[in-house]
Amino acid sequence: MSVPVVVFTGDNAVLLSQAVSERLTELLGDSDPTGVVDEFSGDDYPLAEALLAASAVSMFGERIVVCRNAGRADNDDVAALTEYLENPNPDTTLIVAWESAINPGIRKKPFAKKISDMIKAAGGQIVATAAPTQAKAQQGWINERLSASSVRFTPGATVAITDHLGEDVSRIGAIIDLIESSFAPGTRIEVGDVTPLLFSAGGVPPWDLTDALNAGMIPDAVGVARRMMIGGGRHPLQVMATLQNHYESILRLDGAGVRSEAQAADLLGMKPYPAKKILSASQRMGHGGATRAIRLLATADVDLRGATAIDPQATIEVLVARLAALARR
Repeated sequence: MSVPVVVFTGDNAVLLSQAVSERLTELLGDSDPTGVVDEFSGDDYPLAEALLAASAVSMFGERIVVCRNAGRADNDDVAALTEYLENPNPDTTLIVAWESAINPGIRKKPFAKKISDMIKAAGGQIVATAAPTQAKAQQGWINERLSASSVRFTPGATVAITDHLGEDVSRIGAIIDLIESSFAPGTRIEVGDVTPLLFSAGGVPPWDLTDALNAGMIPDAVGVARRMMIGGGRHPLQVMATLQNHYESILRLDGAGVRSEAQAADLLGMKPYPAKKILSASQRMGHGGATRAIRLLATADVDLRGATAIDPQATIEVLVARLAALARR
């Protein structure tokens, strides 16, 4: 085994677990995991116990030791790992999943640079499992995983999956697994094959909402707000915060004599491109529209905090529809 230690890091538990499973499959090949893999998981085992297993001489040749939930490591665990890294067993691949404890009350520790340096010095590897955050990079990341699947996705099916995921791209693995379990290898997957198997739509970034509002696209704005709350798991008050920040920025430009995106960016303290969008919205809405928006936000905010018994999601959807209508005037 060429790599003595592999540490998987990342904040997304799904992606991290998938990466560990993929590496295990790769290392095992056709071998029976029974005599090869020792796996430790949970909140109670000391890391030293797993490292002792990694250090032991195996009667079966090369071995794999997996340490899950290692993000809870205390000082004793770190000391034991540091000692092991000084002389790792050449016949063992140690896989460390730097993931959170099972108990949500146990805080996940940051992955120390000292350990990172020692892993690299020992010939080990650190695998960051986070998905890319930029839209273009996310598309490439999704395409790579779809291309590696046992089935063949048409361009239409790829678009449908990408649109469905929104910003929650970490769910791509679960979607691929479901589709692969439903169709034989090599099957050409069309849009109609994908649609019935998709889960609830993933979240979308907040600028999708503000862009739809600025354009006065009422159905689109309501749909985006709904996805933010249902697919993206955002609380209605979080969506409200996005709306308040946006319209407060619009109001700040109202009457300020700002004529260019550079002036708007300077006044708002943001980059020119988003400032240009806010300036355009402010000019389109005018003073009356901007003040009307603030009044709508204030009323909805009170409603969300218990002034009425109306469902919070419905309150946000009605608010968003009324705000988008202001851009049409």
